[in-house]
Amino acid sequence: MTHPLGKSPSKIIAVHLNYPSRARERGHTPSHPSYFLKPPSSLAGTKEAVIRPRGCELMSFEGEIALVIGSRAHRVRPEDGWSHVRWVTAANDMGVYDLRYADRGSNLRSKGADGFTPLGPRLLDAKTLDPGALRLRTWVNGELVQDDTTDTLLFPFGELIADLSRLVTLEPGDVILTGTPAGASVVSPGDVVDVEVSSDTVSTGRLRNPVGSADHDLEPWGAMPRADGPDRAAAFGTAQVSEPLLPLRVKEGLRSVAVATLSAQLRRRGLPHMSIDGVRPTLPHEKMVGVAHTLRYLPLREDLFEARGNGMNAQKRAIEELRPGHVLVMDARGDTSAGTLGDILALRARLRGAAGVVTDGGLRDSAAVTALGLPVYHGGEHPSVLGRRHVPWDTGVPVSCGGALVQPGDLVAGDADGVVVVPPDLAEELVADCREQELQEQFITLQVQAGHPIDGLYPLGPHWREAYERWRKQRQPRQGAHE
Repeated sequence: MTHPLGKSPSKIIAVHLNYPSRARERGHTPSHPSYFLKPPSSLAGTKEAVIRPRGCELMSFEGEIALVIGSRAHRVRPEDGWSHVRWVTAANDMGVYDLRYADRGSNLRSKGADGFTPLGPRLLDAKTLDPGALRLRTWVNGELVQDDTTDTLLFPFGELIADLSRLVTLEPGDVILTGTPAGASVVSPGDVVDVEVSSDTVSTGRLRNPVGSADHDLEPWGAMPRADGPDRAAAFGTAQVSEPLLPLRVKEGLRSVAVATLSAQLRRRGLPHMSIDGVRPTLPHEKMVGVAHTLRYLPLREDLFEARGNGMNAQKRAIEELRPGHVLVMDARGDTSAGTLGDILALRARLRGAAGVVTDGGLRDSAAVTALGLPVYHGGEHPSVLGRRHVPWDTGVPVSCGGALVQPGDLVAGDADGVVVVPPDLAEELVADCREQELQEQFITLQVQAGHPIDGLYPLGPHWREAYERWRKQRQPRQGAHE
């Protein structure tokens, strides 16, 4: 293709992870940006077909914002980085995961094939843009599958340029691909991918590229396509890290104590507002323990619903971002007059390994959801779809659910009594104190059954302390690991 500055760039640099939504999808958030190079021969323009090599099946798309460097950048400061950008345009960082193993880390053959970096169609003047107010959208066959903004980037554009320029001189015409949000996945020959970058006032237009198939076999000298389970999962956007979200001892500890006891112990620590009020369980006899992943709904605004509510909206992204052990916590402002979850998305959440769902809004398809066996706590049944009251807005942000503030990464426990939010750093000491409280309550119950009055007994007073300690010591061998 013709390069924006009339010549090929000296380099194309691509960022691995930069959007929080993609980091959550991948299961880890980097402390610093990391990069790989794509050759200039991988450039293509709009409407050019991107060809999948024969023998490959895992061709992926990644809608991205591309920066074109306008002036030489060497050891620049983050606050000066954006001034070295001349143009902004849309990009599609295509690749085939079937060859990723062959150049592990460099991505040369999997990402660097001819035509694997479409750019365009229109260049936006960087001087007229706010780098923190850009929107990136990707469509596959007309369906919106990626929609994110640059106000929450892990590494803003100026920081990327400063980081790179510490050791690598950026020359005019160089291209930086700044990362892709959640929703990137696999496409096949016959599919059409569109990418657009826009602000409030201007747009690149849609970078449109059909996917084609090579008309020849890949020559046998060299690595041949292959894909294992992790590569397949990564290509489809479902790659997970093997390390569990919640250590087993903490998970089992929280499951071993009642939510009511946890609530009491939280109150003793000056945290009386940790219960998610107004929700009831589909499975009251099931215990739920997991790590919060959040989804926020805002009140319906018809003029915003088309952009925010259709396609791969925040509700669907939240489901696809779930990892085994997550509890999806939905902030629906306590409005139960429309559904916030139905049977299909509940099934997808269960298949992704979710530990449960909590919503202070309505539940659709309640009988079918209950039959799935996934613990769901909800504000009430309602037949309406969410578009009657809600706009899915964002994921992975602090939310209010049933009057409780829930942050991503908080621990969530539920049983027949309700749901409480547990700060992760308090979990183990809470479990220890809950077990002690429940032991005392068992002792007190035995004494009440024996006919003793509760004065001085409940709560356990000094008069009963010695008897309790004897009883506790006698039953210690039966407690095993709990004592």
